[in-house]
Amino acid sequence: MTPQDASAAAAKVCLLAPVVPVLVIDDASTAADLARALIAGGLPALEVTLRTPAALDAIREMAAVPGGVVGAGTLLTPKDVEAAKAAGATFGVSPGATDLLLDACEANDLPLLPGIATASEAMRLLERGYWVQKFFPAEANGGAAALKAIGAPIPQVKFCPTGGVSLKNAHEYLSLSNTLCVGGSWVAPNDKVRAGDWAGITALAAQASQLPRG
Repeated sequence: MTPQDASAAAAKVCLLAPVVPVLVIDDASTAADLARALIAGGLPALEVTLRTPAALDAIREMAAVPGGVVGAGTLLTPKDVEAAKAAGATFGVSPGATDLLLDACEANDLPLLPGIATASEAMRLLERGYWVQKFFPAEANGGAAALKAIGAPIPQVKFCPTGGVSLKNAHEYLSLSNTLCVGGSWVAPNDKVRAGDWAGITALAAQASQLPRG
């Protein structure tokens, strides 16, 4: 997969809804119900972060739920890429980008949303062909004002900002011309997941799915 094709595929994922849930799953037995709740609320693109031992099993469970598009976040190494692809992930997300990671994603035909924090990093990825990128950690790096400033000289790069994004500030990012969507964990709070409050999560997802873009 070429970087250009990877970015085109990533853009399609980003345009499915204004918010991509960023999910840290401790118990894979909740994964299918969580996926159904989020999809029912209008958020079909799901990022399962590889931060827990249950993550790969959760991806397998979610990948079997109709209507969802499941990806793996926190990809750090080629082994992560191969394991995520084998588990059923159809896209990947990384906090940053290295040549080894990019090579692995291209070799495994896994579309990647690579992370950047600076204009130089954005330019380097664009030079390689990645025009859809993740701005991370968004709030710690200056928030929507910083992303707008980066976009002024590099308008051809489109972003999914994550890291500190919430219902309170999501609109600030989504109003930018260089933002395709945002990533956030607020749509699947741990207390609701533990309680099996799937209706509550669907309600949060429905609220997020109605956030205006552009």
